Amino acid sequence: MVTAPHYPSLLQINTRVWLERLSRQAGKPVTLANIDEATIDRFTKQGFDWIWLLSVWQIGAAGRAVSRADPQLRAAFARVLPDLAENDICGSGFAITAYIVSDAIGGEAALAQFRDKLARRGIKLMLDFVPNHTALDHPWARTHPDYFVQGDAAALGAAPHNYVRIESEQGPRLLAHGRDPNFPGWTDTLQLNYANPELHRQQITELTIVASKCDGVRCDMAMLLLPEIFERSWGLTPEPFWPQAIAAVRTQYPGFMLLAEVYWDLEWRLQQQGFDYCYDKRLYDRLRDGHANPVRAHLAASLDYQSKLARFLENHDEPRAAAEFSWPQHRAAAIITYLAPGLRFFHHSQCEGARVRVPVQLCRGPIEPTDPEIAGFYPRLLQILRETAAFRSGSWSQIEPQPAGPGNGTWDCFVAYSWAGKNGSRYVVIVNYAGNQAQCRLPLPFPDLRGRRVRLTDLIGTEIYDRDGSELIDPGLFIDHAPWHINVFVLQST
Repeated sequence: MVTAPHYPSLLQINTRVWLERLSRQAGKPVTLANIDEATIDRFTKQGFDWIWLLSVWQIGAAGRAVSRADPQLRAAFARVLPDLAENDICGSGFAITAYIVSDAIGGEAALAQFRDKLARRGIKLMLDFVPNHTALDHPWARTHPDYFVQGDAAALGAAPHNYVRIESEQGPRLLAHGRDPNFPGWTDTLQLNYANPELHRQQITELTIVASKCDGVRCDMAMLLLPEIFERSWGLTPEPFWPQAIAAVRTQYPGFMLLAEVYWDLEWRLQQQGFDYCYDKRLYDRLRDGHANPVRAHLAASLDYQSKLARFLENHDEPRAAAEFSWPQHRAAAIITYLAPGLRFFHHSQCEGARVRVPVQLCRGPIEPTDPEIAGFYPRLLQILRETAAFRSGSWSQIEPQPAGPGNGTWDCFVAYSWAGKNGSRYVVIVNYAGNQAQCRLPLPFPDLRGRRVRLTDLIGTEIYDRDGSELIDPGLFIDHAPWHINVFVLQST
């Protein structure tokens, strides 16, 4: 039995866009049922432990109609697809009518076949769970309107864009659109009411249904269900949902994995409630700002916390990394992100340098050229992650850079850390995260190197250095880096 890595890698795929592209390339319809073995084998070659299929669930006509009728959305769609057609707008994958696999991607049997193909290669499947809201035409709106947040004339007058009239079996109701407390409602959704204990029971059942079809879930906007956040949004105070729900699903499916989309510094809170991983938006934001010191400060948090963070440079909600980061800052940010501890979270076509973020309401994306620099870099990074056990299951520690000499403040430009493998292997990751030349000393945390000669071989480039082991410890490895320069050194005694 293969031991699961402590720090796995995940690839997110926009399922509908991916299948449309595969169908176009094949000249025939491709669903999850007839994806060829070579396509699945590529996931293995790249070293991914998890595949997250975005937007596999059944969505309704009401949400699709909202997406097609909104002039602002249509303008955004046309920027992505200048030849936009009505059928390209299939509606948001987060406006779900049922946790039933859409016939458009092959249905339930096709998903099961795809999961089996992954499992035979040791890869696990992640799907979406959207706990905060449903589609406008979810059956509960008709049969159980009390599962949703209700509005009244005063609420409608204060925020008419946040409510919609729905015909239910109990008569007409004014129901709230799903939202977070900082933005207007998502007009293709209805807000679930977690102050209703019966809804808790129903949602645990829904989560268990999803868990029967995959190995893990990504929980959309998971922090919105926290009692204090829900109260801030709706003036209603529910009982905690996540501890009970996670315990229930793991009773039936031990080892089931949950990834939380979470913001507002609530990551630790949700980790404590049972989530295996939480989005690390803070690292992403600090890397985007382009300064090393805040990045180092974030990486100084306890390893218990960091090990349960999902590190990313892009996802379906964020701009494409190739568009957001200039090269070679992009490369430097990727080394910091994906060679830090935690879940390594990649987005489909990120490794080819795609620049256009495809809205979740579309089922077709643009044809983009491959960026040769980016496409040359990521395979090597993925190979390092796949083949170097220390980066997947080893011991990590941050190295605090020291001044290279009096009055030289460029030491503050560096981010560096070490990895130690269980087999005695040792690695040092060094990044000058600045647009200027910089120097520093890095005292390496390997005291047994004292008195030895040590060879440093760069796994990501071609540099090789022989150094005195005592000097590597005190005063430390001397570094003189060009802007955004990176090293991933393996250390070997000679």
